[in-house]
Amino acid sequence: MYKFIHIIAFILITAISSVSCTSATKENQTPQVETTSGTISGSMEDSIFSFKGIPYARAERFMPPQEPEAWEGVRECNRFGPIAMQVNSWSPDSVMDEKDLFTVNVWTQGLNDGKKRPVMVWLHGGGFSTGASDDPISHGKELAEKGDIVLVSVNHRLNILGFLDLSACGEKYAHSANVGMLDVVAALNWVNRNIASFGGDAGNVTIFGESGGGGKVGTLMCMPAAEGLFHKAIIHSGTLVNVMTKEKSTQIGLAVLENLGLTCEQAGSLDTIPYKRLVEIGNKAQEQTVGRRTPGTRVMFGFGPVPDSVNLVQQPFTPGFAPFSKNIPLLIGTTLNELMRTAYGEKELTMEQARERVEQIYGNDTGRYMALFAEAYPDHTPQDLLSIDNLFRPYTIMVADARASEGNAPLYSYLLTWKSPVDDSTRGSFHG
Repeated sequence: MYKFIHIIAFILITAISSVSCTSATKENQTPQVETTSGTISGSMEDSIFSFKGIPYARAERFMPPQEPEAWEGVRECNRFGPIAMQVNSWSPDSVMDEKDLFTVNVWTQGLNDGKKRPVMVWLHGGGFSTGASDDPISHGKELAEKGDIVLVSVNHRLNILGFLDLSACGEKYAHSANVGMLDVVAALNWVNRNIASFGGDAGNVTIFGESGGGGKVGTLMCMPAAEGLFHKAIIHSGTLVNVMTKEKSTQIGLAVLENLGLTCEQAGSLDTIPYKRLVEIGNKAQEQTVGRRTPGTRVMFGFGPVPDSVNLVQQPFTPGFAPFSKNIPLLIGTTLNELMRTAYGEKELTMEQARERVEQIYGNDTGRYMALFAEAYPDHTPQDLLSIDNLFRPYTIMVADARASEGNAPLYSYLLTWKSPVDDSTRGSFHG
């Protein structure tokens, strides 16, 4: 069934009954849990058990993730792990050891109370180039408290470290174009093996994310290695996603080497090149092959996953997903204003002035557009009229229509129109 829902907030949660869990009580202010790699300790955040910076994998540069190294004794996990290196100009040249970024964070109401809670795995936004699980909007305490779920958030490799296609250089680099998403699959495998110890149900996992995180959800729905590791999906403002063609990604990889004066036989030298230099060369290589990253286009996000018929069997959102995901219930939607440059700062804008600008976009269809808009939003302002997203929404409707035509699993689509009372004067119902 295909349902359009206008919502302020919507979370898909299904409660499931009991099974036993492990470790601590809420009187124990240093809770401990046994994972497959060793014992960890966490902390209490009010009534919520919190574990941060738990290792779920390890990897060499451009290589697929492997099992994390086991440890002796009790590992303290009460701080967020280091984030993946960013492409922001203000990031220092070396802010972390790349090998330490493979961590998850877990929030839960109970560890040994006999419940089998739904699990929600949050994938952060930022395209495939920026973002991290320590962002305040990724903090899981409130959601775990409100919904009695187990909330998991993930750090993984981004941008050129996560998605540089070096497959032309031989079998060693066969998977380099998708290691960032293979990290996420590794995190889901960790959840599958360990979440029962945190009061969660490994058979009831929802993956969800906003913006680039929503794009990652759609990508997982096309990755065979992720099959069976999640059971529901939520995509918030995430259908406008950059997925390279194999041809272009190969060209970019070779261009990176060429710009560094390296051959495929010397590709191992990439391991020693400073991250900032790699980003600089990667951006140059992309401009040489697919053009400059431009806001509002499908190449705006830079590096991203690559369909290779093995790790990623098709481009997500084109318009559907891989057949093995056909039975996954899906909630998908956008906000009213998304990333549009809004007119809310123009306090004196008249309806006639707004109409003149709308005509520049819709031409002869302006009258029809304005009539439909007035029907949907009778109390609209001139500012509203100029600030409606026309980028994410069409792709979302296309994906939802394709999903609905399959008729295999429940589908829910929403449009978020709520405006923050704090910042509605400039952003409206903003992206996310």
